[in-house]
Amino acid sequence: MSPDSPEAGTSPPDLHAPELYLNRELSQLEFNFRVLAQAKDPRVPLLERLRYLCISCTNLDEFFEIRAATVRTALQFGGPLPPDGIPPSRALELIHDKAAELVAEQYRYWNECLRPELNGAGIRILAHSSWNARQRKWLHRYFRDELLPVLSPLGLDPVHPFPRILNKSLNVVVVLEGKDAFGRNGGMAIVRAPRSLPRIIQLPPEISGGEHDFVLLSAVLTAFVDDLFTGMRVKGAYQFRVTRNSELFVDEEEVENLASALKDELASRGFRPAVRLEIAEHCPKPIVRTLLQNFGLTENAVYRINGPVNINRVTQVYDLVDRPDLKFPAFKPGAVALDAEAPFETLRQRDVLLHHPYQSFQSVLDLLQHAAHDPDVLAIKQTLYRTGKDSKIIDHLITAARNGKDVTVVVELRARFDEEANIRLADQLQEAGVQVMYGVVGYKTHAKMMLIVRREGKKLQRYVHLGTGNYHAGTARAYTDIGLMSSDPDIAADVHDIFQQLSGLAPSIKLRRMMQSPFTLHKGILMRIEREAKLARAGKGGHIIAKMNALNEASVIRALYEASQAGAKIELIVRGACCLRPGVPGVSENITVRSVVGRFLEHSRVYWFGNGGKPEIFCSSADWMERNLLRRVETCFPIIDPRLAERVYDEELANYLADNQQAWELREDGSYDHVSPAEGEMPYSAQGALLAKLCG
Repeated sequence: MSPDSPEAGTSPPDLHAPELYLNRELSQLEFNFRVLAQAKDPRVPLLERLRYLCISCTNLDEFFEIRAATVRTALQFGGPLPPDGIPPSRALELIHDKAAELVAEQYRYWNECLRPELNGAGIRILAHSSWNARQRKWLHRYFRDELLPVLSPLGLDPVHPFPRILNKSLNVVVVLEGKDAFGRNGGMAIVRAPRSLPRIIQLPPEISGGEHDFVLLSAVLTAFVDDLFTGMRVKGAYQFRVTRNSELFVDEEEVENLASALKDELASRGFRPAVRLEIAEHCPKPIVRTLLQNFGLTENAVYRINGPVNINRVTQVYDLVDRPDLKFPAFKPGAVALDAEAPFETLRQRDVLLHHPYQSFQSVLDLLQHAAHDPDVLAIKQTLYRTGKDSKIIDHLITAARNGKDVTVVVELRARFDEEANIRLADQLQEAGVQVMYGVVGYKTHAKMMLIVRREGKKLQRYVHLGTGNYHAGTARAYTDIGLMSSDPDIAADVHDIFQQLSGLAPSIKLRRMMQSPFTLHKGILMRIEREAKLARAGKGGHIIAKMNALNEASVIRALYEASQAGAKIELIVRGACCLRPGVPGVSENITVRSVVGRFLEHSRVYWFGNGGKPEIFCSSADWMERNLLRRVETCFPIIDPRLAERVYDEELANYLADNQQAWELREDGSYDHVSPAEGEMPYSAQGALLAKLCG
């Protein structure tokens, strides 16, 4: 009986059934458990393990700011249920339980394992209870000299209502007894930590006795807070932090100036509706209830913390401590086969593939810098989503404009958490004479592409760079991404047409080689999945391998289920949230899903389709998510050169499917199992193999 033939008398599974879909939010939380597992891995250098712990905490902050906030909004305003069918009220309960488990494990590991190990290595983060007399005296002086002058405690009474608390700011709620100078009875006061001071204080070696001794500002503030309330008795001081919804809402159909509207929204982002309250573990219940009431939160939004509420701030220790022996070994990115002095000659002869961070992002900068100064270059067009601070990309674009090139840049103002930086960036470019566009109303421009137009003899020649990651030199050292440089006339013409479309001057277009969202990418993926299913039914195999950051688009998941039922082999490498449920009998037995979490953040998107022995391989800026496929401008480009196609397959797909060190397999119930070498199998790390192969 074929895999897609139901037994006699039974109905085929309903592929819309909610039980076939994992919850996106819970799957995202599972990813943070995998990040935390890196912090626990004894093979990882100690300071890197500290960094992973802090990353898991920072990720959780963003999860609440965006994903949990979205669920709370759905609870308040309604809307369609997600494919998993879980209503918002139940989803928030499940989120709380899973997040509370994660938080408890983060702090258990910090208190019982990581902090003692750091102490043993001579890096001490000193708790209040461990300060000796000399340390306490120095810290008390620091409090009086540095903190006290800028603190403004606020008593809570009818004249002083509960203050507005900034998103993720460190605060202390203080319980007081006695009378103040005006004869008012004690009650509660709020003390907010000054944002202008560092959250980690390094003690002088001559005071502390150690070269790398640190104290959290939160500990100092709590220890000496009674200095603020002379004549009154402090009965208790409890750290707390509130996380708020950080999604910005701008009705683009109504606003005349998107940049101006975003500036207004950014001004209020820090005070949007609360979604989470973190509070010291021993804080009395009445105080917690008071805080919840003031923030408009319910019990399933509170997290009691056994330690500093802002433990992610300890990440600063990583940069303050010069201990190469406790960090990953330095590496030198490998060279790219591009002549920096004559890049266009190279690209006329062949395409060039870049695999970051193993190969240097400098080649992209070199290409743009050369174009900025080349007298034969007439125009440069580029998309910018995230660029980082003091970006050389921006310098080169400004130089090109000042050198008389026609420079056009599509700046995505709505890049989450980079909105303010991108508004400044757009202003800077416009002042230099660059033509700046803000993309298309209702669609974020997430595509990563650069187009250079050069006069060569009597004709114009186009050169392109396309990538899976941002034009950001910083993330190019920490994220894995694929870039392609090419002068292929069809791909270059496609990029030209997409830029024309973004400017609002082109109608619906038929691309030659590329696919794009929101027009052809979704349909193109579905068509290719269905083709593999058809091949499988005909007994001709059917094979899909795809690597991405996240997967949640329901129609793509259903198509994968149908291909699995037909007998196609489907291997997915999904770093983060995955809503597809593998291994379901009669539905997804032929689908495997793995996640790789290692030294670098897996960020490249690669799709491979067997196509009956004539494989197609694509790289893309898009995950298989609803937003990427239906509500964003994305690009997906084929790797045409057979040598480069083989390289992408080997390095990004086969390599990661072979990993038995940093890979995790998704189970049917939504949990993940760590992959270990089978008996007699050698340990293999995909990222380690690429470091050895591509780096100097």
